[in-house]
Amino acid sequence: MIQTQQAVQIQVEQSMRSSDYIINLVLSVILIVGVYQFYFWCQRNHIRKPREFRLSIDDSIPYWPRWVWIYSCLYYPIIVYINFVMGSPRQFNHVAMSFMVLLMMQMVFFVFFPVTVPEQWRDINQRRGLSERFLAFVQKYDARSNSFPSMHTSVATLTALHLYSNTGPVAMAFPTLIALSCLFTKQHYVLDLPAGALLGGLAFWIYQLTYSATF
Repeated sequence: MIQTQQAVQIQVEQSMRSSDYIINLVLSVILIVGVYQFYFWCQRNHIRKPREFRLSIDDSIPYWPRWVWIYSCLYYPIIVYINFVMGSPRQFNHVAMSFMVLLMMQMVFFVFFPVTVPEQWRDINQRRGLSERFLAFVQKYDARSNSFPSMHTSVATLTALHLYSNTGPVAMAFPTLIALSCLFTKQHYVLDLPAGALLGGLAFWIYQLTYSATF
């Protein structure tokens, strides 16, 4: 009888409650804001001069500023949505840590191997409509550096992999749309995208190792 009660108690403690979701949402917002402080720090502390990864295919990709709404407004809600598919507080801790691991890997590239997009790509934006004005607002805080690997793509890939067991293949539409938005807003090179996807996949692989560990 005592063992049964203990088993029930453990199950209750391992399951998610309404208060857990609220706490996780608050922590998620704090983590997102905190991550950007490291992101901006990297932009100001390059070890070497940023270089360009421009290919001929980059110049053939059109500039469609309306994709900024995908780039920014789809990005954050989907990341936050992860909170609602968590099975336990322990899973949330490991998922949150996977994003921290991804951030650390991104920072290595941003600081030691900085890549910047051409200044001409920023000059394309003439602030002629709502989309371009919003894109200009994003670019005001997001400098041309920190391009490789694409952190938008890496985070979107990691997010999709975390959601995959709940949503199935449809989850992969998220990093696909984000990657396209990176190109059409001229925020990234083509080479930035597969590199970001690989980094997100690596962070998820590390998450799987730690989450399944018995120690």
